[in-house]
Amino acid sequence: MVFEILDTQIIEGITIWSLLVTGILVFAGVIVAKIVRMIFKKKFAPNLPVDTVKTLDKLIYYGIIIIFLLAATASQGIDVGGLVIGAGFLGIVIGFAAQSVVSNMISGVFMLIEKPVRQGENVEVVDVNVIGRLIEINTFSSKIQQFDGTVVRIPNEKMFTSNLRTFSLSEVRRSEVSVGIGYGENVDNAIKTIKNAIEKNVAYSLMEPAPDFWISELGDNSVNILVRVWHPRDDLAEVMPNLLKVIKNALDDAGIEIPFPQRVVWKGSSNE
Repeated sequence: MVFEILDTQIIEGITIWSLLVTGILVFAGVIVAKIVRMIFKKKFAPNLPVDTVKTLDKLIYYGIIIIFLLAATASQGIDVGGLVIGAGFLGIVIGFAAQSVVSNMISGVFMLIEKPVRQGENVEVVDVNVIGRLIEINTFSSKIQQFDGTVVRIPNEKMFTSNLRTFSLSEVRRSEVSVGIGYGENVDNAIKTIKNAIEKNVAYSLMEPAPDFWISELGDNSVNILVRVWHPRDDLAEVMPNLLKVIKNALDDAGIEIPFPQRVVWKGSSNE
């Protein structure tokens, strides 16, 4: 009696027994996928980047389940050809209806594969004028925490197609400030004074590449010197607050004038 029930056809070629076996095999696939995922996280994940681990984890888990599902349907003689055709047609319809969603999802996968920027790195999305730390790459969007603490959600398609400026690939950074001296001062002496002060008092300034000094402008009230200093990438917060203070103190000690803005007032007649 039980066997007769199990042999009952639900639709042509598919019986209760075949569906039961298929369900058992798929369930076994889920168990195997979880075991393999656990082994992967313990043995291999600690040596891989976080974003790579997330991508491989999903591929392993769902890949094993799909393999078991296909094996189960094939072993029971279930014809999935019509189902595949129908799913393909439905996929085309959904694709036209949700192009942006699919585009964001594919862009997210490409970002995880190509890795133009990694989670935890500082990045500037130039096209949307957003700068901050990339905290998460999700299926459809990415989250960037700006330096003021707010979090911006950007669609993955926009992230992938935008110009990205990363601050983590290079080990050194260059910072620059502009300093004005009076027209009556000796430019070479001022540059020498600033250079000696940087070498002695700016601890994180690199001597190779050496600091650069340029006359950037003959301004209304001053000769403006552009000072460029190279330093380790992670020491930006230490260099910039200290650099201007060191230059100001050095010029004061050397008696070199940092002029105030000057204005000439004309009363309209030379006889007045």
